[in-house]
Amino acid sequence: MLQRLGSEALGYLQRAGRMGCFLFACLVSIVRPPYKFRPIIRQIHFVGSRSMFVILFTGSFTGMVLALQGYYTLRQFGSEGLLGSAVALSLIRELGPVVAALMVVGRAGSAICAEIGIMRNTEQIDALECMAIDPYKYLMAPKFVAGVVAMPLLTAIFDVAGILGGYLVGVSLLGVNAGAYFQQMYSSVVWNDVEMGLVKSLVFGLLIIWICAVKGYYLHLEKSGGFGAEGVSRTTTDAVVLSSVSILVWDYLISAIML
Repeated sequence: MLQRLGSEALGYLQRAGRMGCFLFACLVSIVRPPYKFRPIIRQIHFVGSRSMFVILFTGSFTGMVLALQGYYTLRQFGSEGLLGSAVALSLIRELGPVVAALMVVGRAGSAICAEIGIMRNTEQIDALECMAIDPYKYLMAPKFVAGVVAMPLLTAIFDVAGILGGYLVGVSLLGVNAGAYFQQMYSSVVWNDVEMGLVKSLVFGLLIIWICAVKGYYLHLEKSGGFGAEGVSRTTTDAVVLSSVSILVWDYLISAIML
């Protein structure tokens, strides 16, 4: 039992060290010339632009649910006018970055892990190394830049869609005063709230690309991985689960630090 426990501990330490070295190599490759912007723009289109529909859709309905639940809660205290403040603060500080990141994990993160895992599976990454092409610079750097750039923008779009969805339910359906909705929002939201959402979105964007890319890159070294379609599917599932859990953990840590 002790031998198995030690083996598991060493395995986790080895994976943590491998992930740290991978992140360091990717960050160094971002600042190392030559700089090519077309791959970055292509990845921003993949991570950001192609996630617009799901972000708008989920953001709108998240705001609607917040307004519906918040209205009936605030009405018990005669504070329906604070509905705009409750919706905006909930979205900007917590739900906007977290839910948007979870949507990006499901849509873009899984695809990135599967793409890199298939490239490892079919020895395309080994072929790049044989041709003296740095896979970190060629494959990973554009994805990291795209994740850090696109995630705050998607979060902002999610917040706006949620606020408008809350307005639709609160003002149009439940009869809250439109002026009070936006005035309370204007009075209660301060720069610290926006800053917290921005920091969370940046960290989540880095976490998503890092975890999904490293899982696919070291597919052949993962216990649940291995070669073949089954290995790629298992590794992709592990990457999505680990990314989602990491987002929730870091959401708490950032909130505890910045409050």
